[in-house]
Amino acid sequence: MEKQIHRIVITGAPGTGKTAVIEALQELGYHIFPEVIREFTAEETALQESPQEATNPIVFAEDSEGFNRRLLRGRQKQYIDGSALEQPLFYDRGLPDVLAYMDYFEQSYTEEFERYCLDHRYDLVFIMPPWESIFHADGGRFETFQQAKELHHSLMSSYERFGYPLIEVPKNTIEKRVAFILDQLNR
Repeated sequence: MEKQIHRIVITGAPGTGKTAVIEALQELGYHIFPEVIREFTAEETALQESPQEATNPIVFAEDSEGFNRRLLRGRQKQYIDGSALEQPLFYDRGLPDVLAYMDYFEQSYTEEFERYCLDHRYDLVFIMPPWESIFHADGGRFETFQQAKELHHSLMSSYERFGYPLIEVPKNTIEKRVAFILDQLNR
């Protein structure tokens, strides 16, 4: 009996078109779990007494370990919420993303952080490669394109460390990227 594909992560460095693809999947009727960090970033920025230079909140958060733990728990909640749903579920980033960013910013973490990733497994992981011609900064994105390329490698390492084979989504139109992902689900 074939295993049903249920939990699908779409990950990638900032500015790779990930969110546009996620939104297109949602428009097609698929259940998606959005990225949780933008909400947490807005909250963390509001708590700051003085404006921060453009940087990831993982760096400027008063309690970066606590901030990352909130991210893990937010993604864990999404995972648990998906347990009651039967159709394919798309996650805008997965639990290993948190560790990838912590590794990139050279932050230490306990075995508890790794346990979250080991205990909550996804069926497929798609990764969007860095793509300079579509990369642009926005209010929730703090990285340069060079940093995005470095983060791409950190994401790959994190998922591979937890035993995930990564499926790279080709650079193409949103529609063709969505078609590629859906075709992979049918294989």
